[in-house]
Amino acid sequence: MTTKDYYQVLGVSSSAKEGEIKKAYRRLAKQYHPDANPNNPSAAERFKEISEAHAVLSDAEKRKHYDRMRRYGAFTGGGARPGGPRPGGSGVEFEEFEFGGLGGLGDIFSSIFGRGKQKERRGQDIETVVEVPFRIAALGGKVPITLPVTDICGSCGGNGAAPGANVSTCQECGGQGSVSFGQGGFAVNRPCPQCRGKGKIPSTPCPRCGGAGEVRTDRKIMITVPPATDSGTKVRLKRQGNPAPPGGGTPGDLYVTFQVQPDRFFRRDGLDVICEVPVDMVQAVLGTKLRVRTLSGQKVVLRLPPGTQPGRKFRIKGMGVEKNGRIGDQLVQIRVTLPEKVTEEQQALLRKFEESLED
Repeated sequence: MTTKDYYQVLGVSSSAKEGEIKKAYRRLAKQYHPDANPNNPSAAERFKEISEAHAVLSDAEKRKHYDRMRRYGAFTGGGARPGGPRPGGSGVEFEEFEFGGLGGLGDIFSSIFGRGKQKERRGQDIETVVEVPFRIAALGGKVPITLPVTDICGSCGGNGAAPGANVSTCQECGGQGSVSFGQGGFAVNRPCPQCRGKGKIPSTPCPRCGGAGEVRTDRKIMITVPPATDSGTKVRLKRQGNPAPPGGGTPGDLYVTFQVQPDRFFRRDGLDVICEVPVDMVQAVLGTKLRVRTLSGQKVVLRLPPGTQPGRKFRIKGMGVEKNGRIGDQLVQIRVTLPEKVTEEQQALLRKFEESLED
């Protein structure tokens, strides 16, 4: 029996603390992330394995179940029988363990003991950050993006062979697409480096993809931005990631994180929208009418009373951001501007005005 030891995958001991596990995961994830290893299926597979190990060992309950199975030989070579005790063991039957609640780990154990279903083959997921204009983020809408994806080579159909080339079984892995090597009392599976996990080797590699069977290409798609989107909001688009692997399966998913661009006029405070409008000294003192632009593009007339002070805010009801049936307001903050230069005549008038205030 061959399976994975998650402690070995992360390179930590079975007594490792939570901080050690997190540190090891971050180091390995950075090293083997697909973005840092384009067109490298082995690195991509290693990244998945590292993520799987971290998902189990970083969760206290999953780790508890995992350690229990590990103690009873689920990760040592041979000897365990489905539903039966381990030879020379304690006589504990694996039927007594609950396989639910372990996420991917339950599937692994089920496959070990012959009770699981074959895992669906999927393309790799993609994560990307999309910048969104302020107005679209507030009101909702669509933005186009160009997404770099790994696609099946159109010249070779994914087998990595040049036209007319012979394709033979890989001698390194015997056509399995993976090789195993032992470390301690267990063995670890890895994609075959000779055939890149395909199980076949062409006599002449495809000139377009270099034998990888995959090419990097750009895909243009429209992303729907929900109303009231904030920076850091994430959405999942099913089957919009990398295509399914050769031989069938389903595409991966696309995970989008939105980054809202600042606006020169508006800013948000929850569902309220705030803007700043300049007026001159005379308008502030005597009062005036202003035409203020709203988030929807409309113009609203706002009446300023005489003696409006700098920084005062006026509320325009119902002109903010709408979310879950609630809608905010638009707050207009007044900024009083002063002239940088005045003529002698203007100075005289201002002094006369100042004297009148003292009377």
